[in-house]
Amino acid sequence: MFLGLDVGTSGVKAVLEDEAGVLVASAARPLSLSHPQPLWSEQDPDHWVEAVLGAVDDLARTHPRETAAVRGIGLSGQMHGATLLGRDGRPLRPAILWNDGRSQAECAELERRCPELHAIAGNLAMPGFTAPKLVWVAKHEPEIFAQVAKVLLPKAYVRYRLSGEMAEDMSDAAGTLWLDVGARRWSERLLAATGLGLNHMPRLVEGNEPSAVLSRELAQRWGMGADVVIAGGAGDNAASAIGLGAITPGDAFLSLGTSGVLFRVTDRFAPAPEAAVHAFCHALGGLWHQMGVMLSAAASLSWLARILGAPESALLAPLGASVDRPSPVQFLPYLDGERTPHNDAHAAGALVGLRSAADRGDLVQAVLEGVAFASRDMLAALGRSDQPIAALDLVGGGSRSLLWAQIMADVLGVTVHRVEEGEVGAAIGASRLGRLAATGAAPADVCRKPRRLQSFEPRAAQRAAYDDAYVRWRKLYPALKECIS
Repeated sequence: MFLGLDVGTSGVKAVLEDEAGVLVASAARPLSLSHPQPLWSEQDPDHWVEAVLGAVDDLARTHPRETAAVRGIGLSGQMHGATLLGRDGRPLRPAILWNDGRSQAECAELERRCPELHAIAGNLAMPGFTAPKLVWVAKHEPEIFAQVAKVLLPKAYVRYRLSGEMAEDMSDAAGTLWLDVGARRWSERLLAATGLGLNHMPRLVEGNEPSAVLSRELAQRWGMGADVVIAGGAGDNAASAIGLGAITPGDAFLSLGTSGVLFRVTDRFAPAPEAAVHAFCHALGGLWHQMGVMLSAAASLSWLARILGAPESALLAPLGASVDRPSPVQFLPYLDGERTPHNDAHAAGALVGLRSAADRGDLVQAVLEGVAFASRDMLAALGRSDQPIAALDLVGGGSRSLLWAQIMADVLGVTVHRVEEGEVGAAIGASRLGRLAATGAAPADVCRKPRRLQSFEPRAAQRAAYDDAYVRWRKLYPALKECIS
């Protein structure tokens, strides 16, 4: 039996998989965000740990025999979060998260300090990454920066609390701007640009390698054996790729979670920073991936539901499983800024084209289409650097909506597949990395593709209408930038 733990932004998921890769049980615990100032996004690291312990407690209560049989644990987690620890191993302040936009000025400063950053890290300096956050802390909270002994990412902090070991996998480390992504090692040059050294970093492992052993106290708490291996694990998107069997160059998927991610596997380090495309290590040695990111995907629908005071299901139901034409209203989903392709932490959302005849359905459809148009931006950005993407697996909370899946196919002009276990992909991927670490099995034998539940093909008439709507939508960001940023 193998346990996967996904430390997300809005919650923690825990899954149990058996030796055949069958999902046996799952549990979840919510997490809350703090926004103490505009552009800020923080969480208490200890809340991650409490949620993980609570979720596994739930599994141990409902499935005690299966939980006791766990041999390997894998971790996945939200990327980029700066968790600053003092010499006592305790957090010095709340973690600064991936969707925090306070360090825009520090990004420019970091690129001035280290002109070769793009070549080494393979990415632009963006506020979401970890390194600019540390430059901000050094400038605005120097008393905190002076006490920093270690900088960990969210799942690495959870690993530390589960085992006492400080380690990080290559895929998550690649999102810090401190990793030499092509060489898969920490870069002393990049660390020095932020006033840090190798001593501030955890040791590096591949995602399918053993990184630690579960503490005796927790093993006893959950009735497990004394030698439960914890794998290196992966950043949430690389873990989702493992769960989806995306381990062959060319494999691709689109995640509609809190954020939106377009992910493609590559067999080499293929940076494309000019298009704000991320180039990271995959969770398996010898593989990398490219990734486009939007900061508000399913979060955009959640925002609208909150504003209208209705559950998301109630907003979607009247629209049915498909629409015949684009909404007369258009939506920019830049509620928390944007990465690909604009790299603009100050970008803001907008509803454009409102008239007195507009109704709730028009707004809901506009939000779904705005996220789809932003996904098309990402598809175009990745298309500049390699072979075109012809089909995508759709995962994340947004994958529940048949309507959104069809809109995606029509807007993107590619086949979209809804897949089994699409909503727990990262946790499933984590459990499979735990299996690889515990057993030494071959990745191809473990990381199998999930069953496709339904496929959506682009419809010619709707595709043509969306092409026209996309051209208009593309004009909104530059036109509105000066007045709404």
